[in-house]
Amino acid sequence: MERMTLNVEKREEVGKGAARALRRKNMIPAILYRGGDSFSIKFPEKELSQFINTTAGEQVMVNLKFGDGSSRLALMKDYQVDPTKGELLHADFFEVSLTEEVRVTVHITIVGEPIGVRRNGGVLQYLLREIEVGCLPDSIPGHIEIDISGLEIGQSLHVRDLKLEGGIKVLTDPDEVIVNVVAPVVEEVAPAEVVAPEVKEPEVIKKGKKEEEG
Repeated sequence: MERMTLNVEKREEVGKGAARALRRKNMIPAILYRGGDSFSIKFPEKELSQFINTTAGEQVMVNLKFGDGSSRLALMKDYQVDPTKGELLHADFFEVSLTEEVRVTVHITIVGEPIGVRRNGGVLQYLLREIEVGCLPDSIPGHIEIDISGLEIGQSLHVRDLKLEGGIKVLTDPDEVIVNVVAPVVEEVAPAEVVAPEVKEPEVIKKGKKEEEG
């Protein structure tokens, strides 16, 4: 599994006010979990943002390098972004051991255009975008890629259809549907409204006074 190195520092500052102060100094507060324990850390904002943008949802092992020369292996669990400003606010990592199995979620990517879409105008439904797996840290796939080009209308791919390397256990329900191709929806056209022909009232001919007298 790919590994990247991030510089990190232990963090003494806690609380919302301290977190805001750190961000003003271009440092991002974070937490490192290990079993039932956790401790506070902080990252240079530029370095952590670059890591998130580079990995883009991939599972990547991180070598957390501390200022005292020590290091720890970890995986990013989550991160928070300000919904209005788009600024990175916080990150969560959990420490791993190369000899202990971990449970992680892995993103599913699809390649190809289904024949049922290309030839028959079907509609692709992408229903499941990640699954949970259990394995040793070095066996964690960055992502799982599936080829959907052979799918016709009415066909689907399930979790049980995934082909993974040995040592990786799929923990998600095997019957869950990842993608399927359905027939296009045909909208019923309402019959045109029949407009009755306009009936004209008969004209009343007004006779002149002299004609009436005659």
